[in-house]
Parts: sequence; structure tokens; C-alpha cells
Amino acid sequence: MGKWDIWFLHASTFFFFLGMAVVNPLISPLAMTLGADPFVVGMIAAIASIVALVFKPLGGVLGDRGLRFQMMALGSFFGALAGGLYVVSILTDNLTAFAVGRAVHGFGMALFFPSSLSSAIDLAPEGRIGETLGWRGMMFSFGNLMGPAIGGFVADLLGFQAAFLLTVLLSIAAIGFVLLAYSRVKGRVELRHHERHEKPQYRALLKSFFVAASLALFFMAVAYGGMSTFLPALYKSLGLGTSVFGLYASVMGGTSLLTRVLGGKEADRRGPLPVATVGLSGVLIAYILLAIYTEPPWAYASAAILGAGFGLAVPSLQMMALANLPKRIRTFGSSVYTMFFDLGYLTGPIILGYVAQLKGYAAVFPLLPIIMALSLLIAQLPRFLKDGKNSTGG
Repeated sequence: MGKWDIWFLHASTFFFFLGMAVVNPLISPLAMTLGADPFVVGMIAAIASIVALVFKPLGGVLGDRGLRFQMMALGSFFGALAGGLYVVSILTDNLTAFAVGRAVHGFGMALFFPSSLSSAIDLAPEGRIGETLGWRGMMFSFGNLMGPAIGGFVADLLGFQAAFLLTVLLSIAAIGFVLLAYSRVKGRVELRHHERHEKPQYRALLKSFFVAASLALFFMAVAYGGMSTFLPALYKSLGLGTSVFGLYASVMGGTSLLTRVLGGKEADRRGPLPVATVGLSGVLIAYILLAIYTEPPWAYASAAILGAGFGLAVPSLQMMALANLPKRIRTFGSSVYTMFFDLGYLTGPIILGYVAQLKGYAAVFPLLPIIMALSLLIAQLPRFLKDGKNSTGG
């Protein structure tokens, strides 16, 4: 495999998620401009995530039928189509068109994400799966860090339409890099005749390494969803302004970028479970600090540790869940695995929102270490079961 093949795949990941992230800061303001009330604003903000969650298994099944690159290209096409619908919603002052655009973008994500993740594992150089996942995670994070700033800047300077046209262009760039990667690795990634008729062995998804990594991811997402929802709400209630949480998120994102490749490389050397354990422990420590020092400036120490922990945990948990799966079901496995994050991120604010409703925003943060302790403990399951031996580094 040429050394650039995997980087064309990484580039497609970067441009796809950059195209999605450009839209994120504009969703609520545009929905309000189009006449949405607060409940509808919330629903429109959630549509993409809900549609992605529902259709990810479809994207996984189609990817495992030898259509991984086609799913990535089609997912990027739907991203471009969504951008076009956003523009139409502005030109026609039509809230329904905007909502449909969000659903289309979510469907594109459902097709793109599982095949992107499984293809990165398939194309990784021998012995460097963790490192490859680390670089992929860095591209994903770069897109999500840069996108909101670029989207907000373009919208302020040139208007919403220009920002949404940028989404179209970025999605088209993602299609180009997907096709470029496919043209170079086509013969090596297509299923052989006997593989097309081979019955998928979905029972492998019940192995301890996959179950433990998925459940650990779920609880990590529950805690993260609660933190990212209620920390800015707490700061607003204290009159601290939106920039305070913006800086918290920037510190967290920066340290996450610094440790993602390191986490992947160490997962290759030591096995994914030891590195995931260190990363999840770091996240646990960060939430303990946040519960003690919720307000700035000391809160930023927890942000730095939290990001570093994520950077170590994310690629190692991905490797733990997916690297040992049979190639024939890896894309479907990727869809199921990432659904655990979606479920956690959607349910965390709901569950912890009930606590905030009863006892106030500050009552949420002492619960986050408890949730993360569950994540850390569940991740250790393969240490005690035979079928998890290869995923522990042992």
C-alpha cells in the first residue's frame, strides 16, 4: 500500500466533518430567524444526531457488502445536498426545508462514519492500527474544532448563505478524496467472490472486547454529554458569559489533539486496554477536579486533563472494539460501536437534566466521576475473560 493512500482517506474524514461542523453554530440562530420556538429549535438541533443513530446500522451493513468507499462518497454527497437545502431554506424562508436538510446531513453521517472508521483499520500499515486511528481521530477533531469558528466567521462576514455554500464545497472535496483513495486501493479492498456469499458472523459482537469497549464508550459519552450541556448552563447562570465555556472547550480540544496519535501508538505497542485504562482514568480524575473546582480559572486544569484523557482513550477503545472483529462485519461493528456514543450523548443530558431540574446545575458535576468510574470498570472486562486476551495486550 502506498504511504499516501491512508492520508487520502484521512483527508476525506477531515473535509466531511469540517463541512458538518461549519453548520453547527448556525443551526439555532437560523432556526430562530425562520420563526422556530425554543422547543422546535431544540428538535432541529437534534434531528441530525437522531437520524444518524437510526440509520448507522444500514450504513454498516452496506459497507460490509463491499461498498465502504461508495458509502463514504454517498454520505459526502448527502452532506453537499444538505448544504443546498440550507441555502434553499434561506431563499424561501422555509423552516421545513432547513429541518429536512438537517435530516439529510444526519443520513449522510450514518453512511460515512462506519465505513470511514472500518476502512482506516483495513488500510492501516501492519502493526500500526492504533496510530492510524489516532491520526484519523486528529483529522476528526481538527474538523470539529475549526468548523464552528470558520462557520461563524463566514456567516458574520458574508451571511448564512455563504457559510452553507462552503458546506457544499467541503463535502464535494470529501467526495474527491474518497474517490482518489478508492482508485488507488480498489483491488485490495473489494470483496472476493467467495466473500460476497460468506455469511456474516455477527456473534463476534458479543465478544468481551467489543462489549466492554462499547459500554465504556457509552458511559463516557453520558458523562461528556452532561458536562458539555450543563457546564455552559452553569456558567451562564453565574453570569460568566459564553466565552468562559468556549475557552474550556478549546483547552480540552487542544490537549486531546496532542495525545491522540500518542495514544494510538502506545495502543500498538502495549495493547489497547492498558492505554484505554490510562485514558479513562485521566477522564475520571478530570471530572473529580471539575466537581471540586467548577469555576474558572481552576476549572481549566480539569479541561486540560479531560482532553488528554480523551486523546488516549478514544483511539485505544476503537482499536479494542474493532481491530479483532472479522473483516466481514467490521463496518457493521463500527456502526454499532459508534451508536453507543450517540446513545450516551443523547441520554446523558436527559438523565442529568432531571438532576439539574431538582437540585440545580451544580448538582450534576459530582455525579460525573461516578459515571466515569463505571466506564473504567467495565473496560476491564476482557482482562478476566479468555476471548478478550488479544485486546488487552496480553
